[in-house]
Amino acid sequence: MDKELDELKGKLQEAFREATKIYRNRGFQRRIGFGRKPALINVDLANAWTRPGNPFTCENIDEQIIPGVQELMKSCREHNHLIVHVTTCFQNTDRNDPHTDMGLWHNKIPVEAVNQKDTSLWAIDTRIAPRDGEHVLIKKGASAFHGTYLSGYLRSAGIDTILVTGVTATACVRETICDGLAEGFRPIAVRECIGDRIPGAVDWNLFDIDAKFGDVVSLSDCKNFLDTINFRND
Repeated sequence: MDKELDELKGKLQEAFREATKIYRNRGFQRRIGFGRKPALINVDLANAWTRPGNPFTCENIDEQIIPGVQELMKSCREHNHLIVHVTTCFQNTDRNDPHTDMGLWHNKIPVEAVNQKDTSLWAIDTRIAPRDGEHVLIKKGASAFHGTYLSGYLRSAGIDTILVTGVTATACVRETICDGLAEGFRPIAVRECIGDRIPGAVDWNLFDIDAKFGDVVSLSDCKNFLDTINFRND
């Protein structure tokens, strides 16, 4: 399996090199850059996605994503940057009830597995648990913006840049970044802190996001930004 994954990554990198030539010739892959006031948006880093044995369980959580998010949160807490923890759950998981708050999404994926009554599933992973004053936002769809008050909440705090982490690269992270740009924020995808369930999904989506919707930036560069932005603005 490891050999197959290495081969897949090699093929993707080769494809990315060729695609980069096309994109750059046509004016894609521009930089949006960091702004002056950031917020950290952790998408679906709740137990149903971060712990084993669930339909939504993702890869590389323990060894990569959680440690990386811990570093970012440490910087945010030290410098008083806003942190928003996003999770997903549903009040009515009866697929036969037309009034369910799952909408039509349950016709594609098993969202009924995340019932609001089972708080242990949609609670934020204890390793990156919210502290007092850190906001927890519940969404019903893929994007953290669609149908929620996130945009207004960020604007009221003067936020212009969102550093996005979490899962999945193919869906909730990607949709949050796309909608974040549409709402007028500068989206920064933290490379090492974004995951998925399917081999190759992260690499492909980060490449595509970087070409069209936000900047994909390393954990170290994002952490440096969080650690120094207040001093640069003083």
